[in-house]
Amino acid sequence: MHGDFMFNPFIPKNRGNLLIIDGRMAQNLSKKIEKLNIKIIPTIRCEEVPDPISYHPDIVMHPINHNTLVIAPNVFDYYEEKLYGLGIKVIKGQTELGKNYLDHIAYNVGRLGNFVIHKLSYMDEVLKFFLRKENLEFIHVNQGYTKCSMMIVDIDAAITADYPIYRKLKDLGMDILFINPGYIELIGYPYGFIGGASGNLSKDDVLLSGRLDMHPDRDKILTFLKTHEKNIIYLSDKKIVDIGTIISLYSQ
Repeated sequence: MHGDFMFNPFIPKNRGNLLIIDGRMAQNLSKKIEKLNIKIIPTIRCEEVPDPISYHPDIVMHPINHNTLVIAPNVFDYYEEKLYGLGIKVIKGQTELGKNYLDHIAYNVGRLGNFVIHKLSYMDEVLKFFLRKENLEFIHVNQGYTKCSMMIVDIDAAITADYPIYRKLKDLGMDILFINPGYIELIGYPYGFIGGASGNLSKDDVLLSGRLDMHPDRDKILTFLKTHEKNIIYLSDKKIVDIGTIISLYSQ
C-alpha cells in the first residue's frame, strides 16, 4: 500500500445527496433516484465534443475533493448556476474541449489511492495545479479516458478492462480486477467503459447504470464487489450503459 490515503473524491465521505448524471438519462433514472432522496443535477450538452459523450459528466468535470469541481469552460456557467448555494466550489478549467479524441480528454482523469492516472500531457493545467496541491502522485498511461476506464470500488480498489491501467495500478499495490472489454453499451462507439457506467453513493453503496447479465465477467465483478462489502444499487433493469460516470457529491 502506498502512503496514507484517506479518500477518493468519487466516493463521498457521507452518503451523497446530489448526483450529477447524464442529462439524457436523468429522466429515466430520476424515479429510482428520487426514492433514494437525492437531488439530481442533469448534465447539459457540451456541443463541442462528439455527440455520444456530449452529456457525460466525466468529460467536462473532475472532482478535486468532495466539494470542489474543476469544470471545462465550455459548460462552466451552467454548472456554476446549478450548484450555486449548495456548498460546492466550482473552478473554471483552462482547456476548451473539442471534437478530436485528444481535444476532449483533459478532465477525464482517473484517481485511486494517492495516484492520479492520465495521459498527463493532455490534462488540463488548472486541474493539474489543484491536484498537485493535494500532494498526489501522477502516473502516466496512454489511455486518455482514464476515469471512464476505471470503476472506483474503494479508495484502493477498482475494476478496469484497460490492461495497461490494470498492470500499472496492480504494480503500485492497488487491488484491481481486470475484466473483458466490451459488453457495455455506448451508442455511436463499439462499446463503453465500466467506469463510465458506475458511481458511488457512499463508501458502502455502488451505483450501476443497469444490469450486468450480458457481461461474461458478471460473476467476477459481483464477487469483487461483495469482497469489498459493497451494496449495489441498479439504476435500471436494462443492460448496463456507459453514461460518463455518475458523480456523487455531498452538498451542505
